[in-house]
Amino acid sequence: MKQIIIIGLGAGDLEQLPLGIYKKLKNAEQLFLRTKEHPAVSELIDEGISFDSFDAIYEKHDHFEAVYEEITNTLLNKAATTDITYAVPGHPMVAEKTVQLLLERGPEQGINIIVLGGHSFLDSLFTAVKADPVEGFQLLDGTSLRKEDIRINQHIIIAQVYDAFVASDVKLTLMEKYPDDYEVMIVTGAGSSYEKIRKVPLYELDRQVELDNLTSLYVPPVTSRELAYKEFSTLRDIIAELRGPDGCPWDKKQTHTTLKKYLIEEAYELLDAIDRDDIDNMIEELGDVLLQVMLHAQIGEDDGMFSIEDVIESISEKMVRRHPHVFGEATANNPEEVVANWEKIKASEKNIKADVSLLSKSEKGLPALLKAYDYQKIAAKVGFDWSQAEEAWKKVKEEMQEFELELAKGNKEEQLHELGDLLFAVVNVARLLGFHPEEALQASNEKFYRRFSYVEEKVRESGKPFKEFNLEALDQLWDVAKKEGL
Repeated sequence: MKQIIIIGLGAGDLEQLPLGIYKKLKNAEQLFLRTKEHPAVSELIDEGISFDSFDAIYEKHDHFEAVYEEITNTLLNKAATTDITYAVPGHPMVAEKTVQLLLERGPEQGINIIVLGGHSFLDSLFTAVKADPVEGFQLLDGTSLRKEDIRINQHIIIAQVYDAFVASDVKLTLMEKYPDDYEVMIVTGAGSSYEKIRKVPLYELDRQVELDNLTSLYVPPVTSRELAYKEFSTLRDIIAELRGPDGCPWDKKQTHTTLKKYLIEEAYELLDAIDRDDIDNMIEELGDVLLQVMLHAQIGEDDGMFSIEDVIESISEKMVRRHPHVFGEATANNPEEVVANWEKIKASEKNIKADVSLLSKSEKGLPALLKAYDYQKIAAKVGFDWSQAEEAWKKVKEEMQEFELELAKGNKEEQLHELGDLLFAVVNVARLLGFHPEEALQASNEKFYRRFSYVEEKVRESGKPFKEFNLEALDQLWDVAKKEGL
């Protein structure tokens, strides 16, 4: 069986190489280097060691994926006829995509892949910045950095920060998590004779001129809670502390039941912020809704029943399961098909029996107005519906007459029933006209707020109390507000 021997050139000069690795380089019949841009390569040349490098391939492609694919394919094709040695910077198993591809594809093509190791740049880098990796660290790729991957309470090492363009992308990503002036360390040639370390504020990262393929970025861990407020883990720790032995008496006393009213209140406050297109308030109100979720999850964890991870797992599974057109083989070409697929999957999940009312599919806990709207939509799907809003309006008039009759009789119980029927009929008209009753009523609430505030303002300007204005006078002020477009 043919083979590829993979060795690491280490992070610095030739003298850092283990003796065994050095001998492999000296005795290699056919040596390939991923890149000759490495401190040890000039010394290899001086010692008469010949090699082929893949530097030219980097110039051919716009994306690293294509570079790694071509290097891997070239090596496998060469190894099909003769044993070869492939040398990479640092350690072969640290941040080397071509090595991973070779390990995956070599055996499939009958080629044995042997990894002999080398000196990792991580050892030299941790020594250079005087950090202990046992405290927890992340090694990330500067060319594909995502803020979701960053854990700011750990040591962060970002490799491949080789030019100003990559540095700029890295800076912008980090600034979503760290303060603009957070001090970071640019480390070039760690462990070599020309090792260089520069401390700079984050906002100056892409202003550095000396960046190359031996440059890495070190970001020290955040130790201040105030600087970590953007982290989900920080919020979780805060909630746990509030519910802990030395926490807040109010938070410790809460249960799933006592928190119910607050969740409803916060949800409606969020809806109000959305209606007013108030972005700052939306951020605040979304935080209040998230607080309710976190409190319920913490109570579940305190009781030993469930944790926030269970909540996240449940919704993640549901989103993947109910979006087969995104995560599976199904198709959905428009929002209507998406909704239809969603309902089918939802029905199969809940295994609704034939002898159970269709209305049982309506979500539990909805306010009465939303529940009425939901019931009507479900009934309409099986044909129990008027064809147009004008027909439903006749029902509104009928219910209004019945309500008027009960008003005359003075029977409170019947008045309550007839008023409910009237409201239900009005919801039906709204639905058939394509309006959501909640949005319509909220718009009227906002309008009432504006006009009544105008009335209040005029009363205050008069210097008189409300009780000195009769309804006719107040109504006149209301009409003025209306004419002014409030």
